[in-house]
Amino acid sequence: MTQASLGQLLEAVAGATTVLIVPHNDPDPDAIASAVGLRYLLAQVTNLPSQIQYAGIIGRAENKALVRYLGRPLRQLAPADLRQATHIALVDTQPGAGNNPLPAGHRPAIVVDHHDWREETASAAFNDVRPDVGATSTIMAEYLRVAGQEPPPPLATALFYGIKTDTMGLWRGAGMADMVAYQYLQPLVEIDGLSEIAGARLPTAYFQSFVQAFQSAQVYDSVVLSYVGPMAYPDLAAEIADLLSRLEGVQWVLCMGTYNDSLNLSVRSRSRRARAGQLVRAVVGDLGIAGGHGTMAGGHIQLHGADPQALAQRLGSRALEYLKVSPDVNGKRLV
Repeated sequence: MTQASLGQLLEAVAGATTVLIVPHNDPDPDAIASAVGLRYLLAQVTNLPSQIQYAGIIGRAENKALVRYLGRPLRQLAPADLRQATHIALVDTQPGAGNNPLPAGHRPAIVVDHHDWREETASAAFNDVRPDVGATSTIMAEYLRVAGQEPPPPLATALFYGIKTDTMGLWRGAGMADMVAYQYLQPLVEIDGLSEIAGARLPTAYFQSFVQAFQSAQVYDSVVLSYVGPMAYPDLAAEIADLLSRLEGVQWVLCMGTYNDSLNLSVRSRSRRARAGQLVRAVVGDLGIAGGHGTMAGGHIQLHGADPQALAQRLGSRALEYLKVSPDVNGKRLV
């Protein structure tokens, strides 16, 4: 990160009266913190106001707690907001990724992300896409440091938590930049706030979903397939996949569940050489949208009346074939 990079980012919104900051749909802690970090940077350095708006829902208890802790800086996006915005910044996502509401052909002013590069991102006036970084919060922390803007404790806490969750405490997909940002932010963190976020209370339905996921889980050598069924929020499959990835001897996890009329998939791997994005794209194919990088990826398929459990079985078979698990290997129930 250099002053030149910061200057290019600011130049991309020169002349703007306001900026619409859009994280990916159903934003997680990394997306939330990165969006708030960009809003703070623009306000402090240029006095440029900005709004953070998102599509989907914020469903996970910890994510809701983070938004409350930050003073509810995000609001729901309406279609008219995109049409009226002259300068849009995408954070933790990219044009054409399928997990944000940016219309096809709409040119964003700024794209900041840590996922695999997408060709559509070249249309942005400015982009900073670094697949070798574990969290977009790391990139935003760098911009704040270069700008000489020490984040206030709530923002520092959010950025720290964003890095922590996306890298699972620096052991998943983390690089040197993540470690430096983690150490820089740690003394600025509000411990009580972090405890409030990470220890958010959970509804009964949360535990019931885990029971369903564990009961349906099948282990094929080093691969686990699990179907959750109906989910209270769309990123529950990712949360369950994170936990199943800790199972002894497991290298790959594919967890699936339904939210509204969509089958959501989440892939996790323990291998540092994994290309989870390639796996999930091969599994989903032209049925829906999928993407990711490194050891984590996800996707979703609109059901349009299809049987979700039968579709999940079909996708699980594709995953086993892709991972070259012998068809002679019979799945063993986890519990």
